[in-house]
Amino acid sequence: MSELLIIILSSLGTLFALLAAIGLIRMPDTFLRISVNTKAATLGVGLLLAAAAIFFNDLAISTRVLAIIIFIFLTAPIGGHLLGRTGYFIGNKLCDKTHIDDLKDQYNKKTHELSSNDQEETSVEKENK
Repeated sequence: MSELLIIILSSLGTLFALLAAIGLIRMPDTFLRISVNTKAATLGVGLLLAAAAIFFNDLAISTRVLAIIIFIFLTAPIGGHLLGRTGYFIGNKLCDKTHIDDLKDQYNKKTHELSSNDQEETSVEKENK
């Protein structure tokens, strides 16, 4: 029974890792590539690690695997967000098929501040007027 679960988890993990690699090649812009890697590769690595924990059937290994999975699930989305934000701010272009750019005209390149339509003017903006 555990062999079947190991096969299923490792196969699904490998499939998600493969889909992340294919998506990295096929996606048209940086932001979609980051999205694919953040989601599919994280899930793939998590499934592969879960299969390894079941395979070794040891409490010490399972605890380490669980810690690694939690760490990856917490840090990968944050890292992907920071990479995407940095890519946007340095001027990477969106895909031609992207119709909505929520951050357009919201970023001040001089002060590196991101404004919102809901906020009042910041002190820097008031001083610049």
